Amino acid sequence: MTADETAYQPPETPLSQVLRLPDGPVDLASHDPRATPGYPGQGKKDADAVRLAIEPELSELQERLYASGRSGVEGTPSVLVVLQGMDTSGKGGIIRHAIGMVDPQGVQLKAFKAPTEEERAHHYLWRIRTALPQPGMIGIFDRSHYEDVLVPRVRGELDEDAVGRRLAEIAQFEQELVSGGTRLVKCFLHISADKQLERLMERLDSPDKHWKYNPGDVDSRRDWPAYQRAYTEVLGATSTATAPWYVIPADRKWYRNWAVAQLLLEQLRALDLQWPRADFDVAVEKERLAATRDVAGVWTAVLRRRRR
Repeated sequence: MTADETAYQPPETPLSQVLRLPDGPVDLASHDPRATPGYPGQGKKDADAVRLAIEPELSELQERLYASGRSGVEGTPSVLVVLQGMDTSGKGGIIRHAIGMVDPQGVQLKAFKAPTEEERAHHYLWRIRTALPQPGMIGIFDRSHYEDVLVPRVRGELDEDAVGRRLAEIAQFEQELVSGGTRLVKCFLHISADKQLERLMERLDSPDKHWKYNPGDVDSRRDWPAYQRAYTEVLGATSTATAPWYVIPADRKWYRNWAVAQLLLEQLRALDLQWPRADFDVAVEKERLAATRDVAGVWTAVLRRRRR
């Protein structure tokens, strides 16, 4: 089924409201990783059509953002999508299937691995600041500054006080980003332990997926309860009015990909972007361009004479 073959109806309630982490204590167990909240279709059978139905508008709005940045329009914002979640939760799939619907020229992608020696020599937010999207760009963080809390927290490298200070620092950092014109879209990809096991096994069963497998994933999986506790702490401390977290059920790939694309679309709509105005006289340029109609013919005649 194609986008043209389905009568796509957008969610009745904006997905940014449906998936926004509620205020108050965080209880990840109350969020079903297999749920499909706000999905306007009939399930997996029309998932591609539903997702592709939003592509034209998403692509145009992203082009307006990019055009404003390239044209130097004062006050042009940027958008930063943070993809955070356990291994196999689908960060790569979102980048291919959701972010892949927009012009790659307007996208800045950064995957954060374990810090390098150079990065360790700086404050942990240094490498984050150097990767922030420029005005007019959509930045994608495959993992993010939250790794510098989650991993050391689970490994016991940060005590409770140190974690609290770092989370307060991150909240302040994000507030500064938003105040400076960056729209933050923080997505926690909520996958179940059973689904992660299934996906890791699939990687081992398929030679063409061995390159995706990391033996370290098993070590992280053994610490699953500790990571869930760490995420609960992180989400609760850093979901704010200006930079909320969105909990994306990630067991169903088709829903996950649509949800992030829909969230991005809603964020771009909210920017109310217009096409940048021309900084030249359009009528004059039309006359100048019309005056060059014979250029191709003249050049063709020159080539013919040379061949003789």
